[in-house]
Amino acid sequence: MDSSWIFKYHRDMLKQYGRDNSLALGWRDRNSQLIRFDALATIADLNGKTILDAGCGHGDLFAFLLERYPDIMGYCGVDFIPEMITAARSRFTSPTASFWPVSFMSPDLPVHDYVLASGSLNYASADPAYIYKAINRLFELSRFGIGFNLLRKVPYEGLLVAYDPQDIVASCRTLSDNVVLVDDYDTEDFTVFVYR
Repeated sequence: MDSSWIFKYHRDMLKQYGRDNSLALGWRDRNSQLIRFDALATIADLNGKTILDAGCGHGDLFAFLLERYPDIMGYCGVDFIPEMITAARSRFTSPTASFWPVSFMSPDLPVHDYVLASGSLNYASADPAYIYKAINRLFELSRFGIGFNLLRKVPYEGLLVAYDPQDIVASCRTLSDNVVLVDDYDTEDFTVFVYR
């Protein structure tokens, strides 16, 4: 699947649901988004740390993290869909946060303490190795580690793809021996932490 299909899908969802609704991002409901954020937020104490949110949508993870870690040193959200970044910038004017219309695969992104990706790695790709390339790229961008969630079941075919948690963990072990699988919060989803 090429990125133009993902662009169209999210532009249509934004028109239908608006920028302040998690359904515009493709989540089943707000709770399904929040349980994934809750799992990701256990990666470490993020106070005093910098965060790169890879595929930030309209910045919902920033708001969630700020409630739990009010002393985040810096947050950078990136998304390759410009309308998402426009929405995020209009929602948040915190001096701690910045939002950029760029893919997290871009070679020009700076390193951050932690890199988080919620939902952004679930899209189908014509390249069967894309998921592994993306995980490697996120790890390159991290000083201390990465956290990401993936689907283990796909509600419908086409846009999204599911993964075997053990295959993903095995691949992550080529990057680091310190890999943690969190798979007790949802039957359709799992989270992986890869620490340096």
